[in-house]
Amino acid sequence: MNTVARNENTVLKVLLAILLPPLAVYMDKGVGTQFLLNIVLTLVGFWVIGIIHALIVVL
Repeated sequence: MNTVARNENTVLKVLLAILLPPLAVYMDKGVGTQFLLNIVLTLVGFWVIGIIHALIVVL
């Protein structure tokens, strides 16, 4: 994967991390512990905690 495609992919994941945090984590890690943790954090943490976790995972 070249640098331009990787940068575009990262920008997409960051935007998804802000709008739909679990989807961004799913795209990066698949179904697993991080994905399930993000769903719980998003539901319990009033969205903001899920966004922070998704950004940490994506970046």
